[in-house]
Formats: sequence, structure tokens, C-alpha cells
Amino acid sequence: MRHPRREGPEPGLTVRLSDGPADVRRAQRLRHVAFIDAVGNASRPDRLDRDPLDALCRHMLVESRRGRLLCTCRLLPLRDGREIDRSHAARHYDLSALAHYDRPMIEVARFCVRPGLRNADVLRVAWNFLARYVEEQDAAMLFGCSSFRGADPERHVGALALLRDRHQGPACWTPGAKAPQVQRFADLPPSKPDPRRTAGAVPPLLRAYLAFGGWVGDHAVIDRDLDTLHVFTAVEVRAVPERRARFLRREAGG
Repeated sequence: MRHPRREGPEPGLTVRLSDGPADVRRAQRLRHVAFIDAVGNASRPDRLDRDPLDALCRHMLVESRRGRLLCTCRLLPLRDGREIDRSHAARHYDLSALAHYDRPMIEVARFCVRPGLRNADVLRVAWNFLARYVEEQDAAMLFGCSSFRGADPERHVGALALLRDRHQGPACWTPGAKAPQVQRFADLPPSKPDPRRTAGAVPPLLRAYLAFGGWVGDHAVIDRDLDTLHVFTAVEVRAVPERRARFLRREAGG
């Protein structure tokens, strides 16, 4: 089904879903810039960041007035938790606890903004679109992996301690450890991070999840290849604060 372009809240930004292979390649090219070039990893010959899941997903594109791709992510709708093993996150986390989730879910993966871009409206447009997409799909949960730049956990102790103390999710849904290298929150040194000082060390995407009532698992996965450390992140739609929900509905035109 073709989805029309939607104007963002700021003039000059549009957001839409991919409409064919050319759009998917544009998304893969931006992901290569954001996830591979940005950390100095060896470029792939075709300069595309891709994997087999791309063919099963829809890809969100936020574009400038001139059609430059500024932000992308891929969306994998699941009928319920019984399909959780199809997700990208299932490669890194034991998601068997979520196999019992009985409502539709959407995985948001490979979310990135063009490196060097300083435009908060891009993220706002993206989240407005995701809110509308969640409504269209009647989804009850958004989930994915949120990354910190730098794979050394010591660089992120304060932020991880903040997640441990304030944002861990319900035990009934918490993913188990599966990756070969992880940093368990329980093994972090005891500390009481100052939320105001530490919040700035939390990546923007993860901050957005948390602002909408999101939660994280009980450990971080260490990815030396991409020089990142990432945490499982989820937002249950019913838990989104009403003030935030009203804002999203208004901005999305709902």
C-alpha cells in the first residue's frame, strides 16, 4: 500500500514510508554513513548497510525540501509476541519472556539521523510519524535496541546506573542475556547518579523512548565490531503519559 508524503510540523520536512527498492537502498546508504563510516569501520564495497530483514520491513524516510534523506529507521510489525524471534533484537537478546505478549508489536530498528545534523525537528517529525503508524497498526508495544557510541561500558557507567535505578522494565518482560559480551546492570559499581547531570549522557533516541514511558532491560550488549553498547528498549502504548500522547496526536494531525 502506498503511503502519501506527510508534511512535518516544520516547513520543508516530509516523512513517508519506503516505496520500492530505490528507497530501501537510500535508507541502507544513510545507515552505512551513520553506523559504519561514523565509527571508522571498513566500508562495505557497495556502501550499503543491509541484512535479510530489510526485505521484510517498511522503511521510514524523513526528507528535506530538496529530497535529501535526513533520518531513517525500519519497521517490523508483529502480530504478537509469538513472532518475536523474527526481530533484529532477538539476535542479541533472549526474548522468550516476550513470546507471551498477546498484542501487536512493532520493532523499530536501525534508527539513525544523518551525522552532523543538528535539527531537533527531524526527531520530532520521526516520532510523530511513528505515533501515527502505531495507531494504524493497532500496536500495543514498540521495541528495539538503543545504542551508545563507544563499546567500553566504563564510558557509560553514569548513564547505565541511571537506567538501572529509574528505568528498568517489568520483570515479566525483561530480556535475558544472549550476546557473548554484556554489561549486567547488577554488576555496575554502586552509585547514585545525579539525573540532571547524567541525562545528557543518554543518547537522544533512548531519551525519547524514556520520555514516552519506555523502559530498558537489565543489561547492555557490547558490540566491538560497531564500537557501540546497546540496551533493549520498549514502550508500551498504554503507559505513554497522557500529556505526551496528546502532543503526539496533535502534531501528527490526529
